Amino acid sequence: MERDAEVKRFLKRASEQRGIDLEAWEFGLRAAVLCAGARLLEQMLAGIGCGRRLEPVACSCGRQMRSKGLREKRLKTVVGDIRFRRSLFVCSGCGASRFPGDELLDIAGTTFSPGTRRLMARAGQRDTFREGAGDLREFAAIEVTAKDVERISEGIGSEVERWQAKERDGIVADEEGADTSEHPATCYICYDGTGVPMVEWEIEGRKGKQTDGTSRTREAKLGCVFTQTGVDGEGHAIRDEGSTTFVGAIESSKEFGDRIHAEALRRGLNRAARVVVIGDGARYNWDIAAMHFPSATHIVDLYHTREHLYALCEKLVPGGGKEFECLNERWSGMLEEGAVESIIKEAEAKMPKGGIRRKAIKKEIGYFRNNLERMRYGDYFREGLFVGSGVVEAGCKTIIGKRLKQSGMQWTVRGANSIIALRCCHLSGRMEEFWEQRAA
Repeated sequence: MERDAEVKRFLKRASEQRGIDLEAWEFGLRAAVLCAGARLLEQMLAGIGCGRRLEPVACSCGRQMRSKGLREKRLKTVVGDIRFRRSLFVCSGCGASRFPGDELLDIAGTTFSPGTRRLMARAGQRDTFREGAGDLREFAAIEVTAKDVERISEGIGSEVERWQAKERDGIVADEEGADTSEHPATCYICYDGTGVPMVEWEIEGRKGKQTDGTSRTREAKLGCVFTQTGVDGEGHAIRDEGSTTFVGAIESSKEFGDRIHAEALRRGLNRAARVVVIGDGARYNWDIAAMHFPSATHIVDLYHTREHLYALCEKLVPGGGKEFECLNERWSGMLEEGAVESIIKEAEAKMPKGGIRRKAIKKEIGYFRNNLERMRYGDYFREGLFVGSGVVEAGCKTIIGKRLKQSGMQWTVRGANSIIALRCCHLSGRMEEFWEQRAA
């Protein structure tokens, strides 16, 4: 094989070389070690999946399959390319074929070993598929194409989603038995959405924010669950280290509500001393909260509220200047105290009696009125609670934006959801759990 020849060339050059090139020696020795590992692995697999069987091989149609001799396949492993010979079985009835040896080694329908697929999936969820292929070549001496990385990453991502979907079904079926050993003092549930660029046929006919009313994206909904045990010396909330887990997908609000609810149950929702839901003012956020977390404390993210307060001040004082700055500063202080009713009352008194501006001001006031009971920020601060959804917003940038919204990217819903599932699982620290259950 190519690697054997490469090792021989390296040894020849090293023996003839007068000076010392440590870098060349390092990579040369790595190639030699991998070559030896590949030959050893090839020998270890010899005889697996061939020879006489104690039990007949059955076809899915019910008939007994017959051996048609040995067939060889080239398998790409983490230590290099190897040859694997195994028996082929064919059904005389329907013509279906099986390689029991491939099934035993989890390589049915693929030329990539389980270990190689694991590395490819990690590389593919981390960066572009082209960069992932380059990283595998540099870091692991594994030669694959960008298309290989794409296909394997999306395949493993789909497996992760199916595993977690099955897990969610079990959790919902037995809510009391769903909780882990976690007994959080305060359990937070946050969720938000961000657009993912789509191929044309995935957005055909969908309304959007383009000037012509069309859309170029589909919304990916992302949720996170984290816990809080205490506060710092100044009474500010402290998120428990390593407690944040993520879930997400491009799906309907109902489907996402079921998804985030199951994750909260898994994380100890029913055993938490207190539950807090943080979101922006979007209606679907509070529909989900009302359906799945009705007894929780519902908080509108303070950052979003400040944005609306700024917009309200701009509309009331369109000229800006000192009057605008004073009003925004004073109302910001009132907002942090939770005096939203007073802000609404003052804003209504300042409204013009008619015109387009009045309509815009009433809309902003409506935002505060509709979320009044979710804006008791003074109480939340005194109770040592988080009032911002920064964790999930950072997640939208890290999990979705950094990977799926790079220049020129266009996704299918299936492809995007596969990578989202991979990244959520990885950043939630659950990938090892996935691989263990997969191998079981």
